Amino acid sequence: MNRKEKILEILHEKKEVTVKELANIFNVSEMTIYRDIKYLEKQGEIIRKHGSILLNTKENKETKTVDTCPICEKPITRAHPYKIKIDNKKTLEACCEHCGFLLHKQYHDKQVSAITYDFITENPITAFNAYYVVGSSAKPCCSPSVIPFSSKEDADKFAKGFGGKVLSFLEAYNEIVNTMNINIKSCCEGKKI
Repeated sequence: MNRKEKILEILHEKKEVTVKELANIFNVSEMTIYRDIKYLEKQGEIIRKHGSILLNTKENKETKTVDTCPICEKPITRAHPYKIKIDNKKTLEACCEHCGFLLHKQYHDKQVSAITYDFITENPITAFNAYYVVGSSAKPCCSPSVIPFSSKEDADKFAKGFGGKVLSFLEAYNEIVNTMNINIKSCCEGKKI
């Protein structure tokens, strides 16, 4: 039985475990466990929730997962997609921050809150308090890319290596919305107009 299978077996027994616990159990680095977890997450076997790892079961899901992005219709493959909550009722997920900002535009007349996840740590951040690198050469999803960070220092370091502008939420939102004077689906599919 390989380590990933053993991780699943441990989760069946314990229901919840942390990366640190798994690193101690297997006597490997936390980075090694993160790689295993990332693979298991992509396979849909597990989910991460508030620093813990759980089996991906109905009971463990916080919100109903949307299979495709409501903006560009790409499959949502990120473990932690951009989420907006509308009028404290309905939660929508976008494939990336770029599409998340365009979702905000669609619901500009509603009360909206949003959560994104730090690019480095994957810790949740209130989207309005994050710093974003917009237009870097790194394009994890839609273009222009919008990559979130919890600290300006980390965003500055990323921008130094990959280019782009470090912006606040409002600045990044305006940058994306103002440059999207073309068909939304075309921009998100990477077509040049």
